[in-house]
Amino acid sequence: MKKIICWLCFITIVLFLLSIGYFEKWFVLKTSMILPFKSIIASGFGGVLYLFRSIYINKCVKNQWDIKWELWYYIRPITSVLSGIASYIFLKAGVLILNSEMITPTSSYGFIAVAFIAGLNVDKFIAKLEDLAKSTWGIDKSRMNKEK
Repeated sequence: MKKIICWLCFITIVLFLLSIGYFEKWFVLKTSMILPFKSIIASGFGGVLYLFRSIYINKCVKNQWDIKWELWYYIRPITSVLSGIASYIFLKAGVLILNSEMITPTSSYGFIAVAFIAGLNVDKFIAKLEDLAKSTWGIDKSRMNKEK
């Protein structure tokens, strides 16, 4: 568990340094890439927050820490970041609907907030995308999200 906490602290520090522009001397973002970059960072923070909470709940509250979930703690930040990228693309394309009306964020804060939520709850976000794909294009849900 200590390795996982170190991994999550490392990811958090990297995300924080990226968010304050610490690495700007190594790469320069075009203006059009700033919002996707912020979405990636926000989704990463959402995923790390979820994982820290998960450690707290499973170890301290429920006392049911299980080593078989260790790989999940290493992979989850990556899936969170990928969900943030997807949220940006779907919002930018105007395909993702936030409620019953067609609403897309008009400011960068909307994109960042949705990316954070996508990173925080990857499972629900993917289920939402699969619902969207089913209703829009008739694509069935994946086997992982089909109702049993």
